[in-house]
Amino acid sequence: MKKNRYLLCLLLAAALMYYAVPKLPFAATGTSGLFACVWLGFALLVIAGNLSGLLFSPKKKSYKGREIQSKKRIRSY
Repeated sequence: MKKNRYLLCLLLAAALMYYAVPKLPFAATGTSGLFACVWLGFALLVIAGNLSGLLFSPKKKSYKGREIQSKKRIRSY
């Protein structure tokens, strides 16, 4: 379930960047240029975080594997 959420957030962030980057005033001076740079930085952090969560999430263990481990623990006592 988490992989679906990571993928959805990644796609939404990419769509926001696709829509907003051409409209952001990067060449402007003052607070509007600063806002554009900070917005782009936060958007890249969101994309990087979701991409790393999608790529490096731990794999699920099978139910049978956990059942076998618990039986081995019981026998060892």
